[in-house]
Amino acid sequence: MMAAMMSGAAMTAASAQDYTIRATANSNENDEDYDGLVVFKNFVESASNGAIAVELFIGTQLCSTGAECLQGVADGTIDVYISTSGGASGIFPYVQVLDLPYLMRDDRVAEHVMQGDFVRTMRDMALEDSGDKIRLMTIGNTGGWRNFANTQRRIAEPSDMNGLKIRTVVADLPQELVRALGGSPTPIPWPELFTSIQTGVVDGSKNGITDIMGMKFPDAGLQYMTLDGHAYMGALWWMSNDTFMAMPEDMRRVVVDGFYALQQATFASPKRKSIPAYEAFVEGGGDLYVPTPEQKAAFSEAASPVYDWFAANVDGGDTILAALRTAVAEAEADIDAAMASDLN
Repeated sequence: MMAAMMSGAAMTAASAQDYTIRATANSNENDEDYDGLVVFKNFVESASNGAIAVELFIGTQLCSTGAECLQGVADGTIDVYISTSGGASGIFPYVQVLDLPYLMRDDRVAEHVMQGDFVRTMRDMALEDSGDKIRLMTIGNTGGWRNFANTQRRIAEPSDMNGLKIRTVVADLPQELVRALGGSPTPIPWPELFTSIQTGVVDGSKNGITDIMGMKFPDAGLQYMTLDGHAYMGALWWMSNDTFMAMPEDMRRVVVDGFYALQQATFASPKRKSIPAYEAFVEGGGDLYVPTPEQKAAFSEAASPVYDWFAANVDGGDTILAALRTAVAEAEADIDAAMASDLN
């Protein structure tokens, strides 16, 4: 009887919620970010035996902009927040390295890079710049790869971009890229993009297919899409460093493992969701074009001035670009060696 009572007491203690993580994503329940958070919540609460509770706030309940949300993380009112590079670039400008074009050739390379020392380098930079308040936990994916889509014509060569008004975020780097390729960068808030395409304020955008179909942009006239895959749509998962470091090591280990599980879910989700999205785009009359290797090389060459601009003009740009290039080279070497082994 005493053993049973002690066992019950131990179970009660283990199930008590000693820590609460408030996590937010400014998206919706159809988004990859939500998929990742559901996996994170399930893993952390289970692996901690209920000692950690994870509360999800999807949408703009806690904050609405990148700057506001990251300030909440720094203040400790928000424990976990996911941003795009554009959403965090106002505070950490070097995260725009993820928007540099044509550096990572495919998902295998990108996923290898996002699980290595490149992320730790960016974490250290962000911790230093935030006074040890904002910690980068992992980088996942939010929508696959950025591709050019427009209402006017097929983009097969860089010259086809000439004169097209392409929507970008406010951040400098995406604007520099569009300008280097001959287009006219036009910053437009995301909620206004459908109307802007419909009325001709912009001719196109640079997004992943799931975002394009989720927002019904073809209904606004977006009918041409070029799968140049110029940028991996990285999702930066931030955590309050105070919240993280206040936990004992065993609980921190659970959280780190939870972010690994989250990352894997966000790697997989866009791949699955893109299949029906591409099918729907084509069925609706959309023109889907895959550049030849020669054409993709031409795009890369045309975009090359952006690398110099980034290193020279973005604070910390040279450091993080070097880290990314090193990580990409190592990833390609590992993957190519594994492929050679698997083929023989």
